[in-house]
Amino acid sequence: MPYVNTNGIQVSYERSGHGEPVLLIMGSAAAGHVWTVNQTPALNAAGYETVTFDNRGAGNSDAPDGKYSLADLVADTRGLVEALDLAPCRVVGASMGAMVAQQLALESPELVRSAVLIATRSRSDAVRRAWSAADRTLLESGVELPPRYAALRSVVEMLSPRTLNDDAKAAMWLEIFELSGGSSEKSGGQTWVNTDEDRRESLRGIEVPCRVIAFTDDLITPPHLAAEVADAIPDCDYVEVPDCGHMGYLESPETVNSAIIEFLDKH
Repeated sequence: MPYVNTNGIQVSYERSGHGEPVLLIMGSAAAGHVWTVNQTPALNAAGYETVTFDNRGAGNSDAPDGKYSLADLVADTRGLVEALDLAPCRVVGASMGAMVAQQLALESPELVRSAVLIATRSRSDAVRRAWSAADRTLLESGVELPPRYAALRSVVEMLSPRTLNDDAKAAMWLEIFELSGGSSEKSGGQTWVNTDEDRRESLRGIEVPCRVIAFTDDLITPPHLAAEVADAIPDCDYVEVPDCGHMGYLESPETVNSAIIEFLDKH
């Protein structure tokens, strides 16, 4: 895979399709190839070029030691956009990747034509703060979860009751997560990205068109927190997809892809 040097590291990326570019930013502990399962084929068929990449600490990109910040990830992404001459490009981000997209649109609006923010939030509530703290405590303890346990935890956290209650689908996802080791993150650096800070006021400064896509059964970025992002960003619209968990873009890809493409075609 090709690389660009940005912000002091090598970032692995992949381009496919033809047309105006769409940059897709994956969430924590996942590589960019997750987008290629459902989203990039649909976007390519709709006439867009897609650019996926691995955030620092994941996939084939560098994994420097230490604790990563949101600013690190934004700077990496900005450098990628500039190195590949994508600007102004459409941006699609999921979870932590949506936070990167938020900040990129706020700090560098000349690089972003429009943004779709999937499974996003602008702050944490009590449960989500406790969740982040627990993940960091586990990391610091040095305990490594067995792949089978890590897979089960990921499936329960990331998917909807509709999927979990379907034996065939649940078994498939358990196998996929176990075979992948539960995570493609190569270091614990991403665990330290601050997703708890209340950023609602700063989001009011975003001027590019945005759409928030939320999932009804999302435990990590629940709809009430995703809706706050849409409320904070001027003229941002909001779509909620039912019967999906945090990885709704994999559970209901056709619905999510339609919501992405319909918005990008307008903006």
